[in-house]
Amino acid sequence: MEDDARDGSENRSDEAALAARLSRLGKRLGDERATRLPQQDVGRTDSSALGQGLRLSSELIAGVLVGGVLGWSLDHFVGTKPFGFIVLLLLGFVAGLVNMMRSVGMMAKRDWRLRK
Repeated sequence: MEDDARDGSENRSDEAALAARLSRLGKRLGDERATRLPQQDVGRTDSSALGQGLRLSSELIAGVLVGGVLGWSLDHFVGTKPFGFIVLLLLGFVAGLVNMMRSVGMMAKRDWRLRK
């Protein structure tokens, strides 16, 4: 019985010590936050750069994959193995690069409907 009473008082003293440490930690954190300079919103520009990088890489990969699949299917049905695959894979790579350069703005977008 005496042990139960002692355990209860130890638990209360442990909880009080923990509460005191937490309050000291909260005060120290509040002081540190007050002394630090506000940081600029860098996350927004990083996420847009990440989005642009993912979009550009997906355009290149899509061009290569489409060229490879078309070349493989041409070789499979016509029987011109590996030449159709190689040629259309290279054309897909070039098309992916052209799409990337258009997205970045290095190449002018052509509007074929307006040309006469």
